[in-house]
Amino acid sequence: MSPLNNSERDFLLKAARSTIDAYLRSGVRPAPDPPSALELLRKRGAFVTLYLRGRLRGCVGYVWPLTPLYRAVAECAVSAAVEDARFRPLSLTDLPHTEIELSVLSGLDEAGGAADILVGSHGLLVSQGDRRGLLLPKVAVERGWSPEQFLEQTCLKAGLSLQAWKKGARVERFTATVFREEGGPVR
Repeated sequence: MSPLNNSERDFLLKAARSTIDAYLRSGVRPAPDPPSALELLRKRGAFVTLYLRGRLRGCVGYVWPLTPLYRAVAECAVSAAVEDARFRPLSLTDLPHTEIELSVLSGLDEAGGAADILVGSHGLLVSQGDRRGLLLPKVAVERGWSPEQFLEQTCLKAGLSLQAWKKGARVERFTATVFREEGGPVR
């Protein structure tokens, strides 16, 4: 995974904001213009997290590299704004008070257990059958979890028992490059 430079990061943040704005104004998901930067055209997993006045307001993403990064960010930005079932849809009047954070994901690799997880660096995906739970790397840090607690809570998010990671559930880890609008919304 190549690191994103400041110009690429700014492009993605502006694309997320402008896509949300356009959707809230029209009700139609706009197709973002493709960027010239090759790194943004590569298929990558990404999550968009929204904070309204400093509080979590929505978080939606793709763990797998399904679409070019710029398009994944635009699609997930609108979904985080209006489709995260935990929150009411964002309004146009909320948007100026909303901060956008992006997490660009690495690929997934198997984690054998707690010894393979570095809190603060790894995010987790636990799956068994049709159940899946994902937590971004920052969640374990924010909550002060050990690797074992991180595994248990990811299992819980998947709707599995806390110990499912020891009993046949698939555990995968990933890293994320996280960046957000500094000093308020990027225009």
